[in-house]
Amino acid sequence: MRHHLVKVAPSSQPLPREEQLAWKLAGVAAERVSLSRPVIDMIVNRIIDNAGVALASLLRSAPTCARNQALPHERDNRGATIIGLGKSRFFSPEWAAWANSTAVRELDFHDTFLAADYAHPADTIAPLLAVAQALGKTGEDLLLGIAAAYEIQVNLVRSISLHEYKKDHVAHLAPAVAGGLGALLSLDQETIYQAIQQAVHLGFSTRQSRKGRISSWKAFAPAFAGKMAIEAVDRAMRGETSPSPIYEGEDGVLAWMLGGKERSYSVPLPDPGEEKKAILATFTKEHSAEYQAQAPIDLAFRIRCKINDLEEIRSIVLWTSHHTHYVIGSGSGDPQKYDPDASRETLDHSLMYIFAVALEDGRWHHEASYTTERTQRPSTVRLWQKIATAEEPYWTERYHAALPEERAFGARAEITMRDGTIFSDQLSVAHAHPQGERPFARPDYLKKFSMLCDEVTTPEERDRFLELVQRLPNLSAASLQSLYPEVKADLPLSRQPDRQGIF
Repeated sequence: MRHHLVKVAPSSQPLPREEQLAWKLAGVAAERVSLSRPVIDMIVNRIIDNAGVALASLLRSAPTCARNQALPHERDNRGATIIGLGKSRFFSPEWAAWANSTAVRELDFHDTFLAADYAHPADTIAPLLAVAQALGKTGEDLLLGIAAAYEIQVNLVRSISLHEYKKDHVAHLAPAVAGGLGALLSLDQETIYQAIQQAVHLGFSTRQSRKGRISSWKAFAPAFAGKMAIEAVDRAMRGETSPSPIYEGEDGVLAWMLGGKERSYSVPLPDPGEEKKAILATFTKEHSAEYQAQAPIDLAFRIRCKINDLEEIRSIVLWTSHHTHYVIGSGSGDPQKYDPDASRETLDHSLMYIFAVALEDGRWHHEASYTTERTQRPSTVRLWQKIATAEEPYWTERYHAALPEERAFGARAEITMRDGTIFSDQLSVAHAHPQGERPFARPDYLKKFSMLCDEVTTPEERDRFLELVQRLPNLSAASLQSLYPEVKADLPLSRQPDRQGIF
C-alpha cells in the first residue's frame, strides 16, 4: 500500500490530474488484478448476507416504497431484476438498484467497516449487480467490480473522517460505486475519473439523517448514492466531464465539506499490481442493530446470568468509545433514544434500549426486538431509563488502534444494584467479529441467510440460490440474471400502495 497526501490546492497553482485523489481512485478501479480465493469467498459471503437481509425486509415500508417507485421503469428486456419480482421481469438498472439497495439496508443487518469514519461497504453490491445484469456481464466481471468498490470505500473510510464534520458516510459510498462500475465495465481511467468526481460532488449530505428521530431515509440513503453513481457513470461514458479537482479544489470537498484549507489527509491505496483485498478487513453483523451495539449485546447476554432480579438494578453505565457514546449513546443528547414511541431506525441506534432488551431477553431478533409491544413493556422502559453511556479513553484508543488485532468496538458495563453491589464485565469485540470468540465463516452466513428468508422462500429456492452464488466466478451473464432468490408466490409484493406518488 502507498499513502497519498491529499490537501487543498490553490487555483493559482493548478493540481496536475495525476496528483488528484479522484484520478488515483480511478486508477485503482481501472487496473484489472486477479483476486485471491479468500477475497472471492468473502465477496460470495457478502452477496449471501445481502440477499438474506433484503428478503427479510421486503414487506416493510421503505423497501415497499422503493419497489413501487421502481415498478413504472420496467423494460421488455436488457434490464436488471428486482429482488422478489422474479427473474423474468426487467427494470432500468438505476431503479432496480434503488429498490434492491433499500431492501438490503432496511434492517441495518449487513456488513460494516469502522476506522476514521464508518461504512456498510456491501451497499455497493446491489448497484453493481443491477448494471452487470443490464449490460450482460459475467460473474467474473461482477467480482472485479465489487473488489474495486470495497477497495475504494474502505480506504477512504480508513483515512477521511466525515462524521467529524457532520457529513453522512454515504459520501464515501458514491465514489466507491462509481469506481466499482468502472472496474465492472472495464472502463478507461479517464472515464472512471470523471464519474468518480461527479459522484463525489453529488454524494455529500449532512448527518441529520442519523440524528434525533431517525427516519426511513436511513434505508434510502445508500440507494440514493448508488443510483446517482450509476447515472454519473452513464454521463461520463457519454463524454461528459465533472467539477475538478473535486477533492482538492479551492471550492471543493476538502475546503468546504471537510477540514478546510489547512487540513491534509493521507489516503492508502494499493500499488500497481497489488491485489484488491480491502474486503477482508470488513465484518458482518450477528445482530440487527448498529455495529457498535454488537459487542454490548453479547456482553448483556453474558452478564444477565449474574443478576437474579433486574428490578433491583439502580443504574447501569456503559463505558465505551467517544464515537459510541456520542452517536448511539446518551452523549448524543437525543431524547428520542429513550423514547418508547421512537422509530425502529432510532431504536437500533440507541445503545441504552438495545442493552436493556438484550439484558432482559437474552436474545436479539431483527423484528421481535423492535415491536411496539417490546419497546413499551413497562419493565423494559424502567430498565432502559436507568442506562447511560460514558466515554472512557481506553475504548477510544482501541477504536482507533492502527493494528486490526488491537482495534475494538466494545464496552465495559458497570451495573450498580440497590444494595450497593456492583457487577462489572467488559467485551472488546462482538463474538462474530474476525477477532471475536466465534468469527463468522461460511456456515454462519448460510445459517443467517436461512433464518432470515425462511418465511419468504422455499427450501428448494434457497438451495438453488446458494448453489448458484457459490459458483460466482464461473457464472455466465444468463446465470447472473437469476442470482436473486425467488420468493413464495403468495407473498403480497404487488399490492397497491396506500398512497400514490408521481411515478
